Amino acid sequence: MQREWIERRLRWTRRLAIQAARQLCHIYTERVRSSVEESFQWKSDRHPVTPADRMLEDWIITRIREADPRAQILTEERGLVGPARSARRWLVDPLDGTVNFMHRYPHFAISIALEVRGTIVLGVVVDPMRRECFWAGRGLGAYCNRRPIRVSRVHAVNEALIATGFAYSVIDHMADVIQIFRGFLYTAMGIRRSGSAALDLCYVAAGRLDGFWEAHLNPWDVAAGVCILEEAGGRWTDFRNRSTTIYDREIVASNAHIHDQMIEIIQWARSNGTQ
Repeated sequence: MQREWIERRLRWTRRLAIQAARQLCHIYTERVRSSVEESFQWKSDRHPVTPADRMLEDWIITRIREADPRAQILTEERGLVGPARSARRWLVDPLDGTVNFMHRYPHFAISIALEVRGTIVLGVVVDPMRRECFWAGRGLGAYCNRRPIRVSRVHAVNEALIATGFAYSVIDHMADVIQIFRGFLYTAMGIRRSGSAALDLCYVAAGRLDGFWEAHLNPWDVAAGVCILEEAGGRWTDFRNRSTTIYDREIVASNAHIHDQMIEIIQWARSNGTQ
């Protein structure tokens, strides 16, 4: 694929994501000023959805369809839209961190990625609260705003700051989640749970975190983030250290140096528990 084509698409995607982030920031600020509780609905999987989720998703879909009418679009609320078959698929999470947003906890993001014939070729994640735009294109490197980013140089889990997340269906998988969490609690320097997988992956890419693991994810949660991570020198696999895709529902992401150690902890916790 031509570098120039990716660069053009990436510039356009960055503008789109930043415009959406400005809208989201305005909605959030107005909610905080008015002290009005954010309205929401429950979806079937115990997953809340707000009017902001739906409004931004519709707006982004419209912009993408205008610019790339032959592409598919996979989103959190509307599923797959567009042609039945296409070489290109956009993956959109208009509000990654909905629960944070609802509670006025200022940590959430907009995530947009483009997949071409099964390969993620670009990813953009915008944090409206910190005015940070993480972005990468295949072969172009990874950046936060205009600054190149790289993964950390930490080589041992006991010196690592590691993040995780819990799916909305966590109560259906509680034993497994707790076993793995305890495994890292015993071994890592620290664990964080921020509520945004997209930002967690970007933070690993930027060296703010050294690793991240989570199960029961959706492709729009991670598509942009793994592109940014790869271009920053990071690594991602499934829980068994196998090559995986954004559709496989679980991920271990790292600075590459501690990856095998993370896998060992997960496998040991699953096999033996942490009693």
